[in-house]
Amino acid sequence: MAFTTTKQTQDASAFEELATSAWPRLYRSAYLLAGNHADAEDLAQQALLQAYRSWTKVSGADQPIAYLRRTLTNIYVSQQRPLARKLELLTDAPPEPRTAPGAAGPEDHLELWPHVASLPPRQRAVIVLRYYEQLSEREIADALGCSTGNVKSTAHRALKSLRAAVGHDLYDGEEA
Repeated sequence: MAFTTTKQTQDASAFEELATSAWPRLYRSAYLLAGNHADAEDLAQQALLQAYRSWTKVSGADQPIAYLRRTLTNIYVSQQRPLARKLELLTDAPPEPRTAPGAAGPEDHLELWPHVASLPPRQRAVIVLRYYEQLSEREIADALGCSTGNVKSTAHRALKSLRAAVGHDLYDGEEA
């Protein structure tokens, strides 16, 4: 026969409140890291489960959301799968041409995501935390458990790879 104490009830209530308020942002970050809904849900749930298991540490933290973000990022980086999941969409017709070649729109951001998805996990995490979550280098370093210098060099390598990939794609099919 299990008895719950007032402390256990309060802890469960506080965790539920944190999980409910943090879920949308946690899930968005997980989706950007994982690249698909199923893996994003798994990542976010694993982060919440780990936070629940360490609730005394999390509840005493100054910024429990930062703890969740760091946990999520660490789980993602540590899950290196040998088989990369590459999905291709097969269609009967080619994509519609752009109406304004020089105009920048939301579709330009979508063109970048396959390149971001191809980055190594740590580089992808830095790009997502820096440009999507708008975190400072110090906050990214805290989330990844590394120095700000490491964040800077990882971001530099990631941006160099992205520029090379995007530059290569932009000039495919064009005459020099």
